[in-house]
Amino acid sequence: MLKEPIKRYLAGAVAKDLTDKMAFIGGPRQCGKTTFALSFLAGGKTDETHPAYLNWDSLDDREKILKGQIPPRQRIVIFDEIHKYSRWRNLVKGLYDKNKSAMSFLVTGSARLDAFRKGGDSLQGRYHYFRLHPFSLMEIDPGAKIKTLENLLRFGGFPEPFLRGEERFHRRWMREYSSRVVHGDIRDLENVREISTIELLLHHLPACVGSPLSVNSLSNLLQVAHSTVENWISILEKLYVAFRIAPFGGKKIRAVKKEKKLYFWDWSRIESPGTKFENMLACQLLKYCHYIEDIEGYEMELRFLRDIDRRELDFVVLRDRNPEFAVECKCGEKNASPACRYFRERTGISRFYQVHLGEKDYGNAESDTRVLPYSTFCKELDMP
Repeated sequence: MLKEPIKRYLAGAVAKDLTDKMAFIGGPRQCGKTTFALSFLAGGKTDETHPAYLNWDSLDDREKILKGQIPPRQRIVIFDEIHKYSRWRNLVKGLYDKNKSAMSFLVTGSARLDAFRKGGDSLQGRYHYFRLHPFSLMEIDPGAKIKTLENLLRFGGFPEPFLRGEERFHRRWMREYSSRVVHGDIRDLENVREISTIELLLHHLPACVGSPLSVNSLSNLLQVAHSTVENWISILEKLYVAFRIAPFGGKKIRAVKKEKKLYFWDWSRIESPGTKFENMLACQLLKYCHYIEDIEGYEMELRFLRDIDRRELDFVVLRDRNPEFAVECKCGEKNASPACRYFRERTGISRFYQVHLGEKDYGNAESDTRVLPYSTFCKELDMP
């Protein structure tokens, strides 16, 4: 589908930080972390046979890592999946402290890397952590062509199914991905016995996307305790399968406070076109938040706004706990939602956008509501 290799949106920031720190790259499985890491290696040999690429899953590489046999004359060395070793933090700390003047280290991993890096401070001050997301519109096509957007909606942003662009491959990929998560990743990360029930939960969750998530309803459906369902959803969040966003409140509105909304990292799992589009927009906004947080250091949050009278805005982006802008999602080219005007008068949100899949573009985000196409929204807000 794409003739030229895609330069990932984090490339410049990671390259800059590697000059004086280690870089840790986390994110969902199969979002392109290894390929991204290999792109930093010199010599034109950007595959897994490069001597500077060391994978813990390889017995030969594992032995080299444990013996501290770092390949000579390499500007950057990659440790892939090293977090599977229980003492990896102290091992990496020693290798970095001994070699930091001569080379840089890039560490990649998924859920366990994120979990283990929070478990101790032996590496404090020695690395920057980045969350690599799947593809988004501006990353793969700065021209934001309609065909690209259609394919992104259909196949999702994970590199392999998107680049293949085949329905049959996409269906098989989704089934295999779910199986690896449930039967592999969950067993590795958590001590969970009810695997078949988690499979049932994962099968049901796409129907819950876009609406306030009722854990009580899921508990009744699955015939397990509320706390058990809550724990399972938290595990799926750790594994970058799904994410939840909390409600945003204000003094002048009677906002809901407890129920969260859930979205999938792979929006192609959603059947309803409108809900699928909303999920893709949620992923884009989360990617924006993580990008600003990981690179600029601001505290970013993605939330939604809903009051007890059921007036709702799909998303609110916060920077250092202050609302930066709000976004309403519509499939069609509809007039601005009355909820935008209502919440503008009662919150401190300064910009309101209503994003759609059509062509109409009108309004002003600062004074009323800007109604605009998804591609225009991504361009004007400089989405990664």
